[in-house]
Parts: sequence; C-alpha cells; structure tokens
Amino acid sequence: MNKHPKRATISDVAEHAGVSRAAVSKVLRGAYGVSDVMKARVEASMDALGYRPSALARGMRGRSFTLGVFVVDLSNTFVTVLIEGIRAEAGSRGYQVFIGEANMGLAQQKQMIEAMIDRKMDGLVLIAPFGPDEELEKIGRITPTVVLGRHGPGQDYDTVASDDLAGSALIVDHLVSLGHRRISHLKHVGKEKNEATMPQVVRADGYIQAMVRHGLDAEVDVIETKWNHQGGADAVDLMLDRDAPPTAVHTGTDMAGFGVLSRFHELSVPVPEAFSVVGYDNALAASLPQISLTTVDQSGFEMGSLASRLLVERIEGRVEPVSTLVKPTLMVRTTTGPVPVGSGVKPELLRNVAQG
Repeated sequence: MNKHPKRATISDVAEHAGVSRAAVSKVLRGAYGVSDVMKARVEASMDALGYRPSALARGMRGRSFTLGVFVVDLSNTFVTVLIEGIRAEAGSRGYQVFIGEANMGLAQQKQMIEAMIDRKMDGLVLIAPFGPDEELEKIGRITPTVVLGRHGPGQDYDTVASDDLAGSALIVDHLVSLGHRRISHLKHVGKEKNEATMPQVVRADGYIQAMVRHGLDAEVDVIETKWNHQGGADAVDLMLDRDAPPTAVHTGTDMAGFGVLSRFHELSVPVPEAFSVVGYDNALAASLPQISLTTVDQSGFEMGSLASRLLVERIEGRVEPVSTLVKPTLMVRTTTGPVPVGSGVKPELLRNVAQG
C-alpha cells in the first residue's frame, strides 16, 4: 500500500537551502533585511520540496496572514485598480486579501470592519471610508490599519492619498491655459458627512485655490452631486441652467466625467468644441479611443501596493505613523480644447440646447 509522501517542513527547506530556520521564517514573513538573493534561494528550495506553509499553524503563532480590505463602492472602476495593487504586494509577502463592501453608510461600514477584526485578520486597508478621523483612530488602536484615499496624518494609522490639491491645480491650470474662465467643479455629496480629509473635500479646495490664484474668484462654481454616472449627467443640466453657463468642468472623478460626456452626447453638444471635460482617476475606460477623457492619473496600482507594504510594516511592529501623498499627473486627451471662437456651439447657447 502506497503511503503519502512526508510533507516538507521548514527545517527541510532550511537544510535544502543551506540556511537557518530563522532565515526561512523571515522570507515567509516578508520581514525586513532579507536580501533578494536569500529570498530567491529559499523560494527555490520551497518549490523544489513542494513546501507549503500552513495557514492554520501560522495563525496559531499569532497571525492569520490575511488582510481585510474595506471599500465603500466596488462599482467605481478606480477602486479595482487600487485593489489590484493591494493584492499584488500582499501576495508577494505571503498574505491573502479579503474584500468587504459597505455602500449603505457608516453603520454598515462599522459592522463590516468589526466582522473583519473578529475574524482575526492581521490588518486592514480602508479605501475612502466614511466617518470622522476619530473613528479611524479607534480602529487603528485595535488593529494595524492603513487608510487609502483619505488625507492624513493619522496618529494610530497610516495614510496613502493622491495629492488632490495639486491634482485640481493641474486641471484648472490646463483649462485656463486653453482660455477657459467659467470652469465648474463637481463635488461629491452622499448620505454621510464630508470630512475635511476626504478626497471630495480636498479636490474642491484645490479647485477653489487654483481659481483664486488665477484671479477667477467670481467664476468659482461648485456643484454638489454624486460621483457616479448619474451624478455627472444630472450636473450637466445644472451647469446649462446657469445664466452664464461654464465652458469647462472638473468632474472630480472619471465616473462622473463619463456621465457628463454621455449627457452631452444626448444633447448633441460637441466635446471639446463647445465644452471641455476633465475627469480624475485615469480609470481604464478613460483611455479608450471612443472616450479619450482628459484626466488626472493617481498611479492607482502603486497607491494600492504602497498601502499593502505599509500595512505589513505595521503588522511587523512599526508604530510610527506614515502619511504619504502620491504625485498626480495630468493626462491630456481629446475632451479638452480652446474656448470656441466663431465656430462650434457658443457656450452662451448651451442652455438653449439643453432646453430644446
């Protein structure tokens, strides 16, 4: 009768690689100070022996090697890019990622996060969570936490965010360079209060600061809507109902930007000949030739990867908070152009187009 072959142990891997058990353990944990050569040597031995670390055994020693990722809205395609970065980095360090969504507000968010903590996940990445900073501090004191998308610094958690002040400035500077003065901005509003550290608040602040810097104080026009397709479409009707309609819009996010473009298409308003549109996120769809949306790239994959790396550092014992801003880049495509002069649909007539 054939017997199952003996399962390789960490001692077997150490002997095969010619290193100590402690060295193998460090590679498995993704600990500091492990050279690429050492990592490659140990991983080659694990492959040769068919070694597979036991998640149960690791969990009994104090870790489950799982990370919880909380998101408010999975329908936002930029969130999926962040998650790809989180997963890639986590996987390279031996961690599995579990995702929870709570788009119904703060109570559901709290329930979801508590469920992740109860299941002994080693740490949490919270993507643009609801609620005041004080609530995030409480979570950070309970379990290692990185907040992705909201601005810091935090005392008991790390933050990774795009430099949204700079991103909005890039948009306004670009539009002003094309001759635009009447530039609107779409600011997200939802069921929960907009906290000062949330991206929708910081992007709106950046827009206002940039408009003021260009001497366009009187042209500041912040429209509150949802950062989704419908919110963008609804905002078009509001913009066109202005006594002096804008000639360009900073939509705050690509999802809203897609809604703006769809509504203009329905109204047969040419973009950018009659109206310029700029998104924010550089979602994959923004680069499609049929859309070609001018937008701000936040390096979403890198942001997610950085969040994972910081979280593992916290799990490894770091307690000093880290607050990181990722530099944004303007991706100029075909939805922005000069203010029309003597051709196209004149901005002043856009309201009549919408009503007709």
